[in-house]
Amino acid sequence: MNTFSEQNYLKAIFHLQQAGKYASTTDIARIVGNKAASVTEMLKKLSDKKLISYQKYRGVTLTPKGRASAVSIVRKHRLWEVFLLQQLGFAWDEVHDMAEQLEHIESDELVNRLDKYLGMPKFDPHGDPIPDKNGKIVNHKSLLLSEGVIKGKYILAGVSNHNNLFLKHLSELGIKLNDVITVKSIMDYDQSVAVVINHKTIILPHQVTCQLKVIKA
Repeated sequence: MNTFSEQNYLKAIFHLQQAGKYASTTDIARIVGNKAASVTEMLKKLSDKKLISYQKYRGVTLTPKGRASAVSIVRKHRLWEVFLLQQLGFAWDEVHDMAEQLEHIESDELVNRLDKYLGMPKFDPHGDPIPDKNGKIVNHKSLLLSEGVIKGKYILAGVSNHNNLFLKHLSELGIKLNDVITVKSIMDYDQSVAVVINHKTIILPHQVTCQLKVIKA
């Protein structure tokens, strides 16, 4: 059994790898909020447990054993987010911090029953894929709204930014998962985009559209 801290490190490395990066000490320190010296010490422990491997100049990667542990944590986290939103009525900007605590529950039987109770959802409230009990992950074939074209019609499939303020901002604009978004125009000056959502025209700056994952409607 890995400690809560070890699990958090494995999850951080997993997310970096999912983004197509080798996990550097600096990147890991930024995510877990620790100093580089503390990160280096933890990485040695994880290496001793055969959970990670290190390649000089390339950084840290998860071993098969480490990936299995990380995927299990991610699965629990995302299922709890669905439960908190669907069953307890929390908003999508409120569920992350609570799921951070619940993800450390060890019982596989509880997690599998939770999955079944929720109808075996494929994606969490932010559009991120939920691994199944065998660790299989099905991703959206998505693009960023900033890559959309004029008159293109898209469905909001997820967000790459889980920051509470960002999610609250989207909620205040009336934007939520599975909304249909039609690109009305794109401004040459700053690449801001005029979109139609729920019969309303909204101007979205590039810093927002580059964080919205969409699929073609």
